[in-house]
Order: sequence, then C-alpha cells, then structure tokens
Amino acid sequence: MANRVLQVEIVSHEGRLWHGTGSAVRIPLVDGQLGILPGRQPLLAQLDSGSVAVTTGEGVKIFDIEGGFASVDSDFVTVVADHGTVS
Repeated sequence: MANRVLQVEIVSHEGRLWHGTGSAVRIPLVDGQLGILPGRQPLLAQLDSGSVAVTTGEGVKIFDIEGGFASVDSDFVTVVADHGTVS
C-alpha cells in the first residue's frame, strides 16, 4: 500500500502562498494547536494568529498567518488566512 499524503493549499487575501503535498500539517486554532495527518476526519476550524507548518519531502515549510479558517476533507487541507506570509 502506498503512503498517503495530504494535498495542501495555503491562501490569504494577498493570494496563494503555497500549494503542494505534505505528510503532516500543524495549524494554530483559537483554542490550541492541531496536527493533521492523512486520513483525518473532515473538519472546519477557526484559526488564530500563529504559524502553519507543513512537513514535506524537502523539510518543513512555515507560514505566518493572522486568523482565518482551515478545512480538511479527503486528505485535502485548505488554509484560508486573513493575512499570511512565507516565513
């Protein structure tokens, strides 16, 4: 069986910050941090200001965000930040 991956898209009002695949994503929620792995149940969550970390085959990519929301469905993670920058 092949390893499952997450399709990840991170966007903000400034535009698309990043799109690619990863093995894990960490997001800042209004009530703590959430780690997302392949096979995660669907969810919609409100984001707090902080860092989104995406573990890829080339290392960890970090994005600083201010608020927004994240959705997870069928191994596709979408982060829609009010504002964001590549760290």
